Amino acid sequence: MAMATSSRSYTVFLFFLVSVLFFLSFSLQLGVADANLLPSDCKPRCEYRCSATSHKKPCMLYCQKCCAKCLCVPPGTSGNKEVCPCYNDWKTKEGRPKCP
Repeated sequence: MAMATSSRSYTVFLFFLVSVLFFLSFSLQLGVADANLLPSDCKPRCEYRCSATSHKKPCMLYCQKCCAKCLCVPPGTSGNKEVCPCYNDWKTKEGRPKCP
């Protein structure tokens, strides 16, 4: 009986470890927004954010403006703006989103 309990504990531990590693790798792939972003970090983040658009120059211009003001760039190439409220809430005079 002691062997079965030990084996089960080991299995539970391995499952937990694999789950944590999966979560960490998934978080890193998404590029989860960094609360301590520096203005110098904006360009590489915006290059990735704008990598899937055919309008790279305007995307980079506005992304870098938004990043400099908000010190946050949402993860991924589109969407996910809820991660960065400042980035999400900044609007043009017409009421459209300012940040890509």
